[in-house]
Amino acid sequence: MKDTILLAYSGGLDTSVLVKWLQEKYDVDLITVILDVGQQNDLKEIEEKAKSLGVKKHYSIDAKEEFATNHVFPAIKANALYEGKYPLSTALARPLIASKIVEIAEKEGATTVAHGCTGKGNDQVRFDVTIKALAPNLKVMAPVREWGLTRDEEMKFAKANGIQISCLSNPYSIDQNLWGRSIECGPLENPEQEPPEEVFEWTVPPEKAPDKPEYLTIKFEYGVPCAMNGENLHPVTLIQTLNKIAGEHGVGRIDHMEDRLVGIKSREVYECPAATVLLEAHKDLEKMVLTRHEVLFKQQIDAQWTFLVYTGLWMDPLREDLEAFIDKTQECVCGEVKVKLYKGGVQLVGRSSPMSLYDLNLATYDIQTNFNQSYSEGFIELWGLPTRVSNILKTKTKKT
Repeated sequence: MKDTILLAYSGGLDTSVLVKWLQEKYDVDLITVILDVGQQNDLKEIEEKAKSLGVKKHYSIDAKEEFATNHVFPAIKANALYEGKYPLSTALARPLIASKIVEIAEKEGATTVAHGCTGKGNDQVRFDVTIKALAPNLKVMAPVREWGLTRDEEMKFAKANGIQISCLSNPYSIDQNLWGRSIECGPLENPEQEPPEEVFEWTVPPEKAPDKPEYLTIKFEYGVPCAMNGENLHPVTLIQTLNKIAGEHGVGRIDHMEDRLVGIKSREVYECPAATVLLEAHKDLEKMVLTRHEVLFKQQIDAQWTFLVYTGLWMDPLREDLEAFIDKTQECVCGEVKVKLYKGGVQLVGRSSPMSLYDLNLATYDIQTNFNQSYSEGFIELWGLPTRVSNILKTKTKKT
């Protein structure tokens, strides 16, 4: 009886090559698994392709709702932007994919699971750590990492073995889900070169976006978006709809230098229309309902949560610990934020909340209020006392 290897399968170049490679090298039965996390691929076509390559069985799992609710929404609550730019789109999906792979491996009695990650990226860490945390006895294989093939060599292998890859002439490596689309390789590896327009699919060039701005009102309950322009929407529908609307206005293009976990500087290009809008809106609403102390301290918690997810530590207990704090702060993050989309930009132009800490009577300059301005003089004296004392000492020291 042959051993069984479970392969995380996308239908793309890497994993299609791996099917043949694993069959030839190990003479095993292969089971392929793909999760629908909103990548907009034809899963039936991918299943047929996997079977044409000779796999024993193929699983297609619709995980869009679970991804949105259990992965994207926590990221919104945490204002998750790695290095201030990247909304973690790919990083958020990997632990979910890994967990489903473990479930099916246990169901099918497989002793080994495989994925198509290279040895240069972050995804290898996200898959390996999550799988080993959930199932320590499972062996994890990363044949591309082991094989050391370049993208060009993989393409040659695919041609030599009759593997049909629709993007053999496409120099880019693309990964996408509900929360964003990442594009790598080819001309993008030159950080001095502007990304060619051909790499973008979800967003129009800002200069070609409509000349008239579009306004959206997004409602949040307990830190997560639930409605847009007065219409309650399913989590997946809300994100998909906002991706389309914001993308039509050129919103969500990200181009930055990223520090990968393995120590490599990498030029990364993303399209994240919905993420760009929702994260900006959520952060703005938090400023209205949380105290200054909560806002400043939560920035540190958010950064640590984001770092854990980016670096493959979704299963680490610290993530759940941090989420306990984050979820507590979200109890009052309820209200609406009005955004203006125009020529690639997102402007926050209004916000309201039943939990608002904004008090017009205190803030206004136009009318007499019950704020006693005379208190400010004493406050300033005490606030600046350490600074004044320090500078007095500096002056005395210089004179001596």
